Amino acid sequence: MTFRLLGYFCAVALFAVMHAIPASADAASPLGKWRTFDPDTGAPKTVVEITETGGTLTGTVVELLDDDETTCSKCDGARKNQPLVGMVILWDLTPKGSGWAGGTILRPANGRTANASIELADGGAKLEVTGSRGIGSRTQTWERVE
Repeated sequence: MTFRLLGYFCAVALFAVMHAIPASADAASPLGKWRTFDPDTGAPKTVVEITETGGTLTGTVVELLDDDETTCSKCDGARKNQPLVGMVILWDLTPKGSGWAGGTILRPANGRTANASIELADGGAKLEVTGSRGIGSRTQTWERVE
């Protein structure tokens, strides 16, 4: 009887540990889905999913929250008039200090790219996304989508 009770407690403890570790790892990682906002109006714009491949982060639009733009009409080259859903808008970010940097971000609204860096904020619930061109930069806060 004692061994059965001990086995039950071990199984419960193992279950708790297995489910606690991923939750804490998610908060310390930018991987996952993020709600973006229009930098001019503040209105929700898209959901971007950040994934990792080969040590670099990539952000892909997975959902539109605003029907104003469904294609990248202001983009050049291969992205010109392509659907926004499925489009990579953030790429080549690598770990640097407390965040990730050295990447590129595309703003579909104007078709321009900028140097990109990101850093988690608010315990992992928010992501500070900075795009910089020349001497100017712009930081936007994205919210984690559960």
